[in-house]
Amino acid sequence: MKVKGVNLGNWLVLEKWMSPALFDGTTAEDEYWLPRQLSKAVYEARINVHRSEYITERDFVTIKSWGMNAVRIPVPYFIFGDREPFIGCIRELDQAFNWAEKYGLKILIDLHTAPEGQNGSDNGGICGVCKWAQNPDEVEFELTVLERLAERYKTREGLWGIEILNEPALESIWEMFGMQQRYPPVDLKMAKGSKGISHKFIRQFYKDAYERIRKHMPEDKYVVFHDGFELKAWKDFMQEDKYKNVVLDTHQYLMMAEMAGCKQTIEGYLKYIKEHFLKDIEEMQQYFPVICGEWCLFNSLACGFDTKGGQTVLNGLEGASVETLTSEQKMEIYKTIGRAQLEAWNKGSGYFYWSYKLLTDTVNTSGWIGWDSWDLGRCVDFGWFPLNYENESIIIH
Repeated sequence: MKVKGVNLGNWLVLEKWMSPALFDGTTAEDEYWLPRQLSKAVYEARINVHRSEYITERDFVTIKSWGMNAVRIPVPYFIFGDREPFIGCIRELDQAFNWAEKYGLKILIDLHTAPEGQNGSDNGGICGVCKWAQNPDEVEFELTVLERLAERYKTREGLWGIEILNEPALESIWEMFGMQQRYPPVDLKMAKGSKGISHKFIRQFYKDAYERIRKHMPEDKYVVFHDGFELKAWKDFMQEDKYKNVVLDTHQYLMMAEMAGCKQTIEGYLKYIKEHFLKDIEEMQQYFPVICGEWCLFNSLACGFDTKGGQTVLNGLEGASVETLTSEQKMEIYKTIGRAQLEAWNKGSGYFYWSYKLLTDTVNTSGWIGWDSWDLGRCVDFGWFPLNYENESIIIH
């Protein structure tokens, strides 16, 4: 099946910008420091309320009503509750499987974080730290988490597959993003020695993970690996017959296209989508089923402001606080580039939008103009997201 889905981001793996109130009363910017700045009772109460309210059965009904067939669920390395001070969340994932199976949705379990960080960003759980790959004990721990997930859900009807690791920062992206400048570490001693991950390491880790997952999970379920933001570097990888149903996940954001020089106009976005997103996915689809596991409508043009690759609000740059576009202009931008991106993902094996919802107040909090496009629910309600684009004629000029 072609995957048509959405990420349940910020449910079981926190990202402060998506739910700022969870971090009230602290200076924490990531999930690692949050429980270290709150009392145990306050931390546990906040997390338990958040998890029980942020995603419920009703949300699975909504996603199904949009005509979608899958959800990608980011989970942390402490999902089994064996890494204090964090609270495990296997119960919530069990509930998600029951809901998904009830309403005919598939689940991609995405192991989204690693101890000591696999990318140095807030979504990796700890800002400015990327040392997981240098610690053999933690590498082994990550493999055991994957193995336990495979064993627990191996025969579930709702299981589409397991993603080995979200967005490991290879050496190129570590340098390009300047991760420690973009996400400054709190503890400089802890962050010392952080660096990008080598191709040699991540390739071996992916192969080891495949073996550990396949010990339990049948071959009709998918094993998914992330491209490390180097989509075309994997043509010679896992091409042997013994690797069954391996899927390549690429994350393509227009804000990254802007960092690569994409012009901030509708024509500029369409040109970039055609010449890079569409062409590259079509090329790599010859080697693997390719999914775009994260993307969204967010772009600087609709913000009315150059976000410098999505750095406003999150990384200290002041965002736009006054709308410069009419609702009709925003509609045109989003629907046009939305259709073009969906056409690109359709050259592969499908997509998962990032993300299902935000709890950010983009109206009463200054600087958040344009960030509502990360929230698929709002995009659907506003008519920005072309849910029925397959039935419309699409022309990418």
